[in-house]
Amino acid sequence: MSIIEIKNLTKNYALGTTTVRALRGVDLEITEGEFMSIVGPSGSGKTTLLNVIGCIDTASEGSVRVAGKEITKLSDHALTNLRLHSIGFIFQTFNLIPVLDVRENVEFPLLLMKGQSKVQIRKRAEKLIEQVGLTEHVKHRPSELSGGQRQRVAIARALVTNPGIVLADEPTANLDSVTGGQILDIMKEMNRIEKTTFIFSTHDPHVLTYAKRVVHIKDGLIDTSVGAGA
Repeated sequence: MSIIEIKNLTKNYALGTTTVRALRGVDLEITEGEFMSIVGPSGSGKTTLLNVIGCIDTASEGSVRVAGKEITKLSDHALTNLRLHSIGFIFQTFNLIPVLDVRENVEFPLLLMKGQSKVQIRKRAEKLIEQVGLTEHVKHRPSELSGGQRQRVAIARALVTNPGIVLADEPTANLDSVTGGQILDIMKEMNRIEKTTFIFSTHDPHVLTYAKRVVHIKDGLIDTSVGAGA
C-alpha cells in the first residue's frame, strides 16, 4: 500500500530575477513501511523533496499524496494538522529545545496534539526514551548530551506521536561514523518495531548500505539510470 504518491512534482524558487528549478518533474511512489534513502549531491533537490513531502514547502506544480491526502489542495491549517499527526522529523542539527530536558523534548509534540492526559503523555515518552537507550539521561538537557545522544532524543521525539512517516535530512551528517552507524541501527529497529516508513537523505555511501531501497536524484529529477538499489 502506497503511503506517498508523487506525480510530475515541480518546485521553483525565485532568486532575484532568476527562477531556480529545484525539482523538475519528479515521479515517486513510496510503500508503507519502507526504509529508504534519497541520495544525491548537494543541490540535487533531495532536501526540497523531503520538505515538500513533509508539508514544510509547497509544490509549484504536480500532485503529492501523503497518507491518503492530496497535500497540494490542503489549507495551511490542514497541512499543520497532517504534519503533527502523520509525519515525524529528524534533523541533522537535532533541533532540540535547549531549556527542556530529554523527557520534556520528547513529550513536546504530544502536548501540541492535546487530548491526552499527563500520565498517557509521560508513559509514551518514557517508552520511546527507553527504546533509544536514554532512560538514564531523562533529566539531562541537550547541552549535557553528546551529539549521538541528542540525535537519539530527536528520533524518540519524531516517533512519539506514532506517525506513519519519519523524514530524516542527513541524520548522521554531524556524527562520527561509529555513532552514525548506531543511530541508523536504532532507526532501522524502530522501523521494524513500529512499522514506520523512514525516508532519509544522504550523500554518504556508507549510510546507503542501511537502506532497503535507494532512490537517486540528480538536477531535480529521479535518476533512473543508476537503478533503485536494495
